[in-house]
Amino acid sequence: MPLAPSLKLFLFIFLVGSCTQLSKEEIPATANVTLDDKIYQEEDDFFKKKQNSYMSNLPECNGCIVGSSPSNRDDFNSSKPIYHLESAAGYKLENQYFDFPVVDNGYVRTWIKYFTGRGRSWFVRSAERSGRYAPMLSEILNENDLPRDLIYLSMAESGFQNKALSHALAAGPWQFIASTGKKYGLHIGWYVDERLDPIKASFASSRYLKDLYGLFQSWELAAAAYNAGEGRVMRATRRYNTKDFWKIRRRRYLRRETRNYVPKIMALAIIGKNLKTFGFEREVEFQKPLSYEVVHVGERTDLYKLAVDLKTSFQELRKWNPELKRWETPIGRSYYPLRVPVGGRDKFSECCTKKDYATTEYQEYKIKSSGSVALLSNKFKVPKKILAELNKVSENKTFTKGDVVTIPFYQGHSRRASMYKDLYMKRRRRGRRGVSFQRRIAMAQKYGENISNPTEFYTVKRGDTLWDVAKKTGTSLNTLIKSNLGKVRNGMIKPGQKLVVK
Repeated sequence: MPLAPSLKLFLFIFLVGSCTQLSKEEIPATANVTLDDKIYQEEDDFFKKKQNSYMSNLPECNGCIVGSSPSNRDDFNSSKPIYHLESAAGYKLENQYFDFPVVDNGYVRTWIKYFTGRGRSWFVRSAERSGRYAPMLSEILNENDLPRDLIYLSMAESGFQNKALSHALAAGPWQFIASTGKKYGLHIGWYVDERLDPIKASFASSRYLKDLYGLFQSWELAAAAYNAGEGRVMRATRRYNTKDFWKIRRRRYLRRETRNYVPKIMALAIIGKNLKTFGFEREVEFQKPLSYEVVHVGERTDLYKLAVDLKTSFQELRKWNPELKRWETPIGRSYYPLRVPVGGRDKFSECCTKKDYATTEYQEYKIKSSGSVALLSNKFKVPKKILAELNKVSENKTFTKGDVVTIPFYQGHSRRASMYKDLYMKRRRRGRRGVSFQRRIAMAQKYGENISNPTEFYTVKRGDTLWDVAKKTGTSLNTLIKSNLGKVRNGMIKPGQKLVVK
């Protein structure tokens, strides 16, 4: 089915505005690419490869969120599985083919009912944001030989919001926690948090999703693992001796959030590929596509100063570079790839290439008696390495009375300003799990036997849960908990612990 003229124009602007702006001349020959810079090189290489084929590579899908898998079965990649669904929640589907598994069952229908009812406004807002980001995400997924319909995983995670932040401090459009983001090549530190960058985070999530599918050979389990962690899902498959997500979903080992996560993605994919069927076609007005140019600036570039010369605002520069946490580019990156609005590259060439935009507007702190870098790091919540680099001293340096120390806050800013809110964030713990285990302890104390004269012990292995130990040893779970109460108060056991079992 042909693309509507307005949609062709939409994608053409996307192509011209973002892809063709990146050329070999953009990165100076003297810029060395290290392993830490791999994700930057990946982004650059991707656009160079796609700049002449981006338009033709986007699949045609009439009445879909842009970037979805094709409408026609014949347009799918023959090397990938194709999933067929004629109807869902009583609706005959216009687009029946997907490259991510979808089913019509009670769990999926519940989410379809939600997104077409109480959650309708959320779906509309997210679908509108998809116009800006989903085409790019889809192409990155496809380039990594992954299903295009995984864009609906990002939609489920964040509604395509770069600034989305979860209770567990997972961040960005793909909701990476810090450790996983770093594992897959994202820089997360004082200056940047690349989990918030939709392009770099998409490269990282593609690698992670590919690893998860390689581990489970099931997209349902891979998606569940993306939410809950591969260790928990692997334990669930062992516990129930099945790799059928729907059988595992009927049990309670996985959290409710994870049990609902996979059907939620499926519901979003079904609706997202059938906007007309579910009555969204006239409601959704897609945002303009991501369209920008790239310039390369030096380390510690002051974005306030640069914005003035580019005749734009500091807020506008931050919008195009959501990964930048502060007002300056990182120390240590001689050629930082900075995105600017279309037309900004010409302005930069005219006004800014010979100017020095290095930050000088730092706050200063006068030492009252004495203080080490470590002490100041704790006081201002700034990493020791950053303080040492800024003041050109070692991390073991101790300052004396009267010394003036540069601290990385902008002059005139409150250190409680929104730009520094990440310094005061704490992971919010869920209360329900703790309450639930306290009830489990109460049950164990009531119904379990206390082994007062133990004759047999079990040494906990990596990956073991209390349920695993009970199953392996033939000891009831209630008895196991009651007899080892001092070691399992919080519900967790550690490798190497010895538990009484007989």
